[in-house]
Amino acid sequence: MTLRQRLDQRQVQKLILAPALQQAIKLLPLTNLELIEVIDQELSENPMIEIEDEAREGAAKDSETVAAEEAGVKNKDSVLDGLNLESTETKMAAETADDNFLAGFQDYLDEGFRPHFTESPDAVSLENTISRTPSLWDHLNWQASLTFFGEADLEIAQFIIGNINEDGYLTSPVEEIARLSQTAPEKVEAVRAKIKTFDPVGCASLDLREALVAQMDHLEIRDEMARKIVNQYMPLLEKSDYAQLAKALGASLGEIRERIDIIRALDPTPGRKLSGEKTSYVVPDIIVSKEGDEWTVVLNDEGLPRLRISPYYRQLLAKATGGDAEAYRFLKDRLKKALWFMRSLDQRNQTIYKVARFIVDRQKEFFEKGIDFIRPLTLMEIAQDIGVHESTVGRVVANKFMMTPRGVFPLKYFFHKSLQGNYGEDVSSLKVKDKIRKLVEAEDKDHPLSDIEIGELLAREDLRIARRTVAKYRNQLGIEPSHIRKRKSIMEVPS
Repeated sequence: MTLRQRLDQRQVQKLILAPALQQAIKLLPLTNLELIEVIDQELSENPMIEIEDEAREGAAKDSETVAAEEAGVKNKDSVLDGLNLESTETKMAAETADDNFLAGFQDYLDEGFRPHFTESPDAVSLENTISRTPSLWDHLNWQASLTFFGEADLEIAQFIIGNINEDGYLTSPVEEIARLSQTAPEKVEAVRAKIKTFDPVGCASLDLREALVAQMDHLEIRDEMARKIVNQYMPLLEKSDYAQLAKALGASLGEIRERIDIIRALDPTPGRKLSGEKTSYVVPDIIVSKEGDEWTVVLNDEGLPRLRISPYYRQLLAKATGGDAEAYRFLKDRLKKALWFMRSLDQRNQTIYKVARFIVDRQKEFFEKGIDFIRPLTLMEIAQDIGVHESTVGRVVANKFMMTPRGVFPLKYFFHKSLQGNYGEDVSSLKVKDKIRKLVEAEDKDHPLSDIEIGELLAREDLRIARRTVAKYRNQLGIEPSHIRKRKSIMEVPS
C-alpha cells in the first residue's frame, strides 16, 4: 500500500454551537449567586449594559436628552431609526443582515423594557459580618507556638499538624515524618505525644483506639474494663457484638452496658470539633405557594440587578452610523452581545419556570397531602412536555432549590425511579423508602425485621420488590442490618 498526500473535498453535517447558544447553555445551571457574578463580569466588559435604578428613573429621562446632545443627535427619538440604519447614506450592503438581526430585538430597545429583576439590596456593612473562625490547623499551630520553644521541636510539630486530616488523625507514618524532617522517630513520637494533649484532645492519633485512650487519659477515666475494651476488643465493639464481648471479658451485659456508655461519651473524630463543614444556607430559586385552589410558581430574583441597554451608548451608536466606521463596528458588536446576553437571561428564566411549573402540576397531591402521594418523574417526561432536550432539563435542575409549604427541596428531589404495584400503577421509590423507614421505626426492637420480612410486609401493601432492592433502599436510608439492630437493642434493655 502506497502512502501519499492529497487534497479531498468533503461535505458533512456537523452540530456547531454558536457563541450565543453556548452562553445560554452556560447560564442554565447557575444559581442566583453565581448568576450575579456573571452579570457583574458582563457589566464590567460591555458598556452597552447598565443597571437600572428605579429611584433615578425620572432623572434618567432628562439625562437621555443631554446624552443625545453630547452625541450630536438633536432628536433623541431618532435613536431607533439610527439603529435600524434605514435613512443613512453611508450604510453598506453587507450590513443588511445586521439590520435584520436587530429587528428581532426591538423589545429590548424599547424604553419601557424591564427585565424581571428586582432592585438589588443595599450592600451589607463589613462591620456587621462575622470574621473567619480559626481552622483546626490554625488552632493546633497556635497551641504549638505556646508549647514548643525550640526551633527544631516547633518545626516537627508544624510538620505533624500539617499532616492531620479533618477528623484529627495523622495521615503519615511517624517514620516518614522523621525521615522528611531529618530527625529520630523517638523525637517525633515525643512531639506527637504532646500534640495529642492539645485541644481538641486526641488529635494527631494514628487510629481510633489511640484517640480514645488519649481522651480517657485527659478525663482521668481509670475504669480498667473500659480501657481493656478499647485496647483489646475494638473489633467486637465496632461490630456491636456485645454478647461476644461480655463472654470474652467474663462480665454481664449490664456491666458491658455501663462501659459502653463511658466509651460513647468520647469523641471518635476529635478534629471535627473545629474542622467540620460549615452550615450552608440555601437560597431558593423558585417559590411555590397556594392561592385559593391554585398553586403559583414565582422565580426568586432577589438580589439580581435590573438591566437595560445604556441610552447614552445608544446615542453614540446612532451618531457613529454616519461617521466613524470603527466606532460604529465596535458599538454595534457590543450592542449585539448585550442583546444576546439579556435574551439568554430571559430564556433561562422561562426554561426554569416551565420546568418548575411542570413539577408543581405533577406533584400537587404531594404538596397537599404528603410523601405518600408523591409521583415518579423523569427528566425525559419534562423534556418532551416543554419541547427541549433532556440535557437541558438536567442543567436546569442542577443546584436549584424550590421553597414550598412543605419545606425547601432541591429540584433533583422530585426525580426518581418508579416501581409498579400489583395493579400496574407507578409508585415512587421515595414512597417505598418512606414505608421502609416507618416499618423499621415501628418494629419490635427485640425481633427486628429482616430484609425479607420487610419485603413481605410491602407486598401486603401492593408493593412487590426484591430483597436486594429492600437492602439497597435500607442502606440509602442509613439503617443498619437487622442483626446489628438486634445487638444494639440488647444494650438498651436493662439486664
